[in-house]
Amino acid sequence: MENPKDIKNPAQWLEATIKDFINTSPQNTLKNKDQEKAWLDPLVGFSRGNDSLYQEFNEKIGGFHWTPREVFNLTFPEVKPDPEQLTVISWTLPQTEVTKADNREQAVYPSERWVRARIYGEEVNEKLRAHVVEKLSQSGIKAVAPMLSPHWRRETSERYGYASTWSERHAAYASGLGTFGLCDGLITPKGKAMRCGSVVAHIEITPTQRPYRDHHEYCPFFTQGICGSCIQRCPAGAITEAGHDKVKCATYLRGPVTSYIQSHYGIDNPRGCGLCQTKVPCESKIPTKHDVELYESP
Repeated sequence: MENPKDIKNPAQWLEATIKDFINTSPQNTLKNKDQEKAWLDPLVGFSRGNDSLYQEFNEKIGGFHWTPREVFNLTFPEVKPDPEQLTVISWTLPQTEVTKADNREQAVYPSERWVRARIYGEEVNEKLRAHVVEKLSQSGIKAVAPMLSPHWRRETSERYGYASTWSERHAAYASGLGTFGLCDGLITPKGKAMRCGSVVAHIEITPTQRPYRDHHEYCPFFTQGICGSCIQRCPAGAITEAGHDKVKCATYLRGPVTSYIQSHYGIDNPRGCGLCQTKVPCESKIPTKHDVELYESP
């Protein structure tokens, strides 16, 4: 295994690398008039390449869904590490308070800041992925960002519908950063209003302890039979007690939302909605029963 001599604590070094990029780089911007930040201080977690969850994802989502070793071997066919010699470095990027506040006021279409975070903020996320890979490479560690791989592709899961060869949210779940809510969003200690990123590297790092046992543990709808605020927040009717209808969601995003963004914000390649991620008890934290009761009070 490649182990750079100049890195005494790889976990701390990687977390500092990720946080420094988001907190200090001018590239972290919404590209609006005031060049506001797209993201706040990240959460960072780690999981091993041989974590049984990755095989479970492959079996449940579909055989096309990569394990860490599969995407690493596609990228570096000449290197054959054992799965336990690989680490998935995962992070979540929380939305800013002003972006969340803007989107909280919306009932049908996303706010401009939210759209900019979805488009230009994801560009920041792509740069962060490349930055982490570059820093590792400079230290003699082979690494790949699955979402930047030329092999990455969209797929259809027999069980879940729209899918792809790698899921950032599932990597974050495996890396101890959060669990899934009714709308399929990942609820983290800093809430559901965020985006995820990850890199697979040939380095051994102690995994982040998962403080949960179930993939729905942070969602009070599943654990306590209360809430469901995201159902009311969805203008497309794509969220019900049965879960998230990806087809309804995508149809709304590609139709009315796209037209609205183009005509009102003048942004090309429009994306984003996020209404189910804001004005809900899990927007900025792991919600408690008390949070839900306060939120639903008149």
